[in-house]
Order: sequence, then structure tokens, then C-alpha cells
Amino acid sequence: MFHQIWAALLYLCGILLNSVYQCPEHPPITALGVDEKEFPEPHLGQWYFIAGAAPTKEELATFESVDNIIFNMAAGSAPTQLQLSATIRTKNGFCVPRKWIYHLTKGSTDLSTEGRPDMRTELFASSCPRGIMLKETGQGYQRFLLYNRSPYPPEKCVEEFRSLTSCLDSRAFLLIPRNQEACELPSDRPGT
Repeated sequence: MFHQIWAALLYLCGILLNSVYQCPEHPPITALGVDEKEFPEPHLGQWYFIAGAAPTKEELATFESVDNIIFNMAAGSAPTQLQLSATIRTKNGFCVPRKWIYHLTKGSTDLSTEGRPDMRTELFASSCPRGIMLKETGQGYQRFLLYNRSPYPPEKCVEEFRSLTSCLDSRAFLLIPRNQEACELPSDRPGT
């Protein structure tokens, strides 16, 4: 009898906690709210990679050797194109330049990466001021990435990102250490 009462009490507590704590909802930046004329403007300029989250550590392994990353987003040659330049400072001090071209998928919030047909990127609003969250999916991985205009956003932003991504079944979390000075961004654009 005691076990049945205890089981019922635990069951009720579980229901109560589940109804009180629900994962927050972050709406994606939808194509309906962003027309092709306004598309690149809010995303242009300098961004800092702050943190990543994924279902497994393996999906974040590419960032394990990273100390910091700085990105510059520029308008592409077409209205639905973004050109991304980045410089990665590795933990051993090296600067590694990278370039990508993103294409806005018409009628969608998805960005496709030129030369990577398996990769899909979705943009999401961040509760963090001057922040944005990306969800990248490809063959064998899915990860969420937090970016901010400042290299040191409020700690609350990082905790909210961690909490949200945990609710979305991303149990692995990686905070970029930023112990070294950021590398200088390359001045040329992707494809040039």
C-alpha cells in the first residue's frame, strides 16, 4: 500500500513539474517577415561565436580546438546571398581563415551553404540582446550555435541558450574560451 501511495505521489509531482516547466519557444526568423530587399541587413557585420550545443559531444568536436572565432557577414552578389568570412583562433595560437557563401532558400527560413548540399542552416531569434542562434544540420550532425555582436555577452544569455538547447535534446554544450586575442578578419570576400 505504501508503495502505491508513493508511486502516485511521484507521478503527480512529475505531472506538476512538467506543466510548470516547459521549454521556451524561440520563433525562427521566417521568410514571411523578411523580404528579399531587407533580408541581409540585420545579419550583416561582425559576429562572435559564443557557444555551441548538440545531442552529442562528437557533433561539437570541430570546435574543441577553437579559442575564438570572429565572423564578418556581407551582402552577396545576389539579393538572396550572404558572404561569410571568418578567422578562427585555435587554442595553439594559429589563425585559420575560412569563407562560405549562404543562399536564402526562397519561401523558407533555411540557408543553404554553397558547395555543401547536405548542410542546412536555420536562423532563430535569440533572447540575448544583439544575439542570434543558428541550427546547423548535415550528414550525421545537428548543432545549435550562439553568436553575438559582442565577444562577451551577458552570462544570462549563455545560460538561456544552454537551457533552451537542453530542452531541444542537445545535452552536449561547449563555451568558446576566448582566452586569446581574436585574429584579424580577412579583407577579401568569398569567391574572390
